[in-house]
Amino acid sequence: MPIDVIIRPEHSPDFAAIGEIIRAAFAGKPYAAGDEAELVERLRFEKALSISLVAEIQSTIVGQIAFSPAQTLDGTQQWYALGPVSVLPAHQGKGIGAELIRTGLRAISQLGGHGCILTGDPAYYVRFGFRLSPPNVPADEPAEHFMIKCLGHHQPNGPISFHPAFHA
Repeated sequence: MPIDVIIRPEHSPDFAAIGEIIRAAFAGKPYAAGDEAELVERLRFEKALSISLVAEIQSTIVGQIAFSPAQTLDGTQQWYALGPVSVLPAHQGKGIGAELIRTGLRAISQLGGHGCILTGDPAYYVRFGFRLSPPNVPADEPAEHFMIKCLGHHQPNGPISFHPAFHA
């Protein structure tokens, strides 16, 4: 990661830049739904954006990551969903996204989080301790991309779902 990158919580003056970064990062990607920026806005509006961090270089925001509450079938609290994570195309491949993920996972752990879910590329996310977990896949997610990371010793029973804002 470039030495001059600062990871910090988002602030309201960052909202427009965050939307632009998310749109640029996902533009033309075959796995993108096209509503990733709006998802972050919905989560923020519904007070379901548990953690939102930005990556800054020389006072310019170049990346963002969002974590929101996830629902377990067994009622276990303190599970979170990661996504989206975005880095401006000109800054991708420099470790900024990885640092956002590591910092965010530490933050949810400090909140007492039991674990984190995401839908993504297993080849990328396995380096952060995520693994495919067929018993936890909700009905509306692809099993080949649904991953979890336990932050403690609690393994949830049954599906873990994203916040309803993901499906609005």
